[in-house]
Amino acid sequence: MRAAMQLAQFAEQLPPDDLWVFGYGSLMWSPGFRATESGVAFLAGYHRALCILSTRYRGTERRPGLVMGLCHGGSCWGMAFRVAAPRVPRVLQALWRREMLRSVYEPRLVPVCLARGRRVRALAFVADSAHPQVVRELDLHARAQLVAQGIGQRGRCTDYIRSTLEHMYALGVTDPHLERVLETAEAIRSKARTRRAR
Repeated sequence: MRAAMQLAQFAEQLPPDDLWVFGYGSLMWSPGFRATESGVAFLAGYHRALCILSTRYRGTERRPGLVMGLCHGGSCWGMAFRVAAPRVPRVLQALWRREMLRSVYEPRLVPVCLARGRRVRALAFVADSAHPQVVRELDLHARAQLVAQGIGQRGRCTDYIRSTLEHMYALGVTDPHLERVLETAEAIRSKARTRRAR
């Protein structure tokens, strides 16, 4: 009910026009909707962080995984997708079902910069720092442990991190911390497999 109310409230503030959507995690490679236009986008004032416990798509309640959120400060490269105005209500409903079931994100319109200095306002899902699934004070090994154990409706958390990194590389962006988390998570999984094989 809360998510449905948020959707109605968010839709009320939108002009009757095309809608841009900013992707910084799985939305970069799997938006789940047809875009009229898409391209590399830059967002100032927020950064991509591995900070949200996943208990559905990349983990379970018993063994949560860890996925991306947008957090205040810094900047973030991602992808922007333009949705034609007639399709906006349907796309918003699909995005709310995908991203807002647990209300761990706050939907916001944020200014992003596209190619050749073009600026648009885009829908972005920002991590709600007050939500119990948002975790910030974790060291590298604790993050890697969550990534290593996470398997949910959409597969392994390690695959999610790998795909995120691959699409960041395609944009010319690197993230050494995220690379180390994935490397450590893979080592944890390998060690667990070796123990089970004995």
